[in-house]
Amino acid sequence: MDKQKSIEALQFLTTELSNGAFVHLAQGKYFESLGFTKLGEKYTGHYKEEMEWVEKFMARILDLGGDVKVEDRKCREIVKAPLDYVEADLAIQEKGVDMLYGCVANVCGDPTTYDLLKAYLADEEEDLYWSQEQLEMAQMIGEQNWLVKQM
Repeated sequence: MDKQKSIEALQFLTTELSNGAFVHLAQGKYFESLGFTKLGEKYTGHYKEEMEWVEKFMARILDLGGDVKVEDRKCREIVKAPLDYVEADLAIQEKGVDMLYGCVANVCGDPTTYDLLKAYLADEEEDLYWSQEQLEMAQMIGEQNWLVKQM
């Protein structure tokens, strides 16, 4: 087992996911402030779920004898239009899921990390499908009707 390979993958995911989770929290609070309660709750809940994964990744890094790093956040602006945000988030999710497939394959010699990342990948695929469904629904019923459903 190549512990360093697992530690590097987990640290990368810890950094990127905690950054993305914070964006979900900020976007969720923004949507709530506009009255889109359901959409806001979706993204603030997503933040909590993602931070649970971050905690699991950090615990695994420590189990492997590594050191968890707190790395800088990337600056990102709040996306004002809800559907624009869902679309932008979907683009990030698509790239992320593709990258995760590689990460999972890269740690196959470490069954514990492999299982952890495989479970995380399944969770991310669910999120990707939700975003796709929302965009399809908005296209079918119209943006204004979709926004009403988010209240």
